Amino acid sequence: MKLKGADILINCLLEQGVETIFGYPGGTVLDIYDALYRNGRIKHVLTAHEQGAAHAADGYARATGRVGVCFATSGPGATNLVTGIATAFMDSVPMVAITGNVGLNMLGRDSFQEIDIAGITIPITKHNYIVKDVNELAETVRRAFYIANSGRKGPVLIDILKNVQTAECEYEPQKPYPTKQLDIDGEKVKETADIINAAKRPIIIAGGGVISCGASPYLKELAKKLNAPVTYTLMGKGAMPDGDPLCIGMLGMHGTYSAAKAILASDVIIALGTRFSDRVALNRDLFANGKKVIHIDIDNAEFDKNVKTSVRVLASVDAYLKAVLPLLSPRGREWMDEVETFERGEKLKVDTSIMAYKILKKASALAPRGNPVVADVGQHQMWTAQYFAAERPRQFLTSGGLGTMGYSMGGAIGAHFGTGKPVTVVVGDGCFNMNMNELSTAVTNNVPLVILLMNNSVLGMVRQWQKIFYERRFSQTTLTKKTDYVKFAESFGAKGMTIKDESEIDGVLKEAYSYAAQNSAPVLIDCRISCDENVLPMIKPGQTYDTQLERMEEN
Repeated sequence: MKLKGADILINCLLEQGVETIFGYPGGTVLDIYDALYRNGRIKHVLTAHEQGAAHAADGYARATGRVGVCFATSGPGATNLVTGIATAFMDSVPMVAITGNVGLNMLGRDSFQEIDIAGITIPITKHNYIVKDVNELAETVRRAFYIANSGRKGPVLIDILKNVQTAECEYEPQKPYPTKQLDIDGEKVKETADIINAAKRPIIIAGGGVISCGASPYLKELAKKLNAPVTYTLMGKGAMPDGDPLCIGMLGMHGTYSAAKAILASDVIIALGTRFSDRVALNRDLFANGKKVIHIDIDNAEFDKNVKTSVRVLASVDAYLKAVLPLLSPRGREWMDEVETFERGEKLKVDTSIMAYKILKKASALAPRGNPVVADVGQHQMWTAQYFAAERPRQFLTSGGLGTMGYSMGGAIGAHFGTGKPVTVVVGDGCFNMNMNELSTAVTNNVPLVILLMNNSVLGMVRQWQKIFYERRFSQTTLTKKTDYVKFAESFGAKGMTIKDESEIDGVLKEAYSYAAQNSAPVLIDCRISCDENVLPMIKPGQTYDTQLERMEEN
């Protein structure tokens, strides 16, 4: 049948199973929005800003494992997506961003709101397209979804010229392209099995790749068979339940004492779907010194990029674990018994007297089990990773690689539309001032959020660095805003509450979670915490885990 390009686009999105789109209309996408209106089968969430739309598509994808989709017009609409696209790129999140552009006859003439968004996004997408011919549109959309959701997942941009949206061509429905599994080198798998079987103190690092490919059940089986400790990266939180006896918590700059101690004592590191960032491998030259490192990843570019490995296997983590598990011998508890003695040092990790600890521990206990929790970036992000228990994959969402302040509100809205569940948001006052406009989106769309606004009137993490490493020279990290966040929330139509004292924590949180669920509405809690509450432990990149342990023990 013959259809206009805009209608072909909507039909192709339906082919891919798209149910929800986040976006903001404008001149060069009017035909697309008209087709969306006439079709009526896809829900569109109008955000307050295009960056919020990109973060919402990202949060939707992280929470569901499906491809998130966002729309924006040309020029500033398209460029407002850039930070959200880069956020998804750094954390390997499948997303398709669709923008409009001026017509072919106006291209390259500095026309109104013309921008080369494809050129701008080359470094932060897996691939991008400029569609100039309507006959290429359907195939482009299908390939974009295939690329976004295959291999190491990530964002793809499609820029559709205005003339393509109105031109007509034949359209035939197709099923989505099936994703292909990489062939695994059996000899490599056997080599890794031999190393693991010979190991006396193996440790497993679970990265975001474990969650991305759905390998968590096989990770649990591996850990149980080896009686080996599992530590995780920020992106890997939830791959192993925090309450599991074999899970020893987060690794890295703000990780647990047990994880740091176990890494030092181990003889073999089994790294699953992780890139050894500078927040994990604090000193890349010494991180695995004297140990054998087995690295499993779906992206060949990650091997030996940050940490030298002994054996590398190019594979999806789930496929690798399925292949290697039958080759492994069950082990006793000698090593795990030793690791459990390290947990005596956990008391050195945190100051349990701080308000942030008490609020997040109580929120973790009161929030509906397994519901999404979205953390913004900074001290509150690390506190959430440390204190808010994740019971399943895709429960904990945050911007890890890019560290995007302002991610949380859009991400939480996307997570809700993906799962249908109430969402906990943890955000600092600095971050919230970057994304507070999306509270209007949450109110308008009846999104049940409990927003824990950690209000310390400073840029907490940056100030902490200034305090420790810059001799308390607090340059531009004290916030002098006079915002009344409770009144602000109420002016938007949300419920506003305050926690000023420890005695208020339990009652306020219970009321907030009850109100959000019963009224399908956001609740903002202004949590007044001290500007001197720090994230502990803390170690500068470039130092070693020995240094980290010494610092913990000194404190």
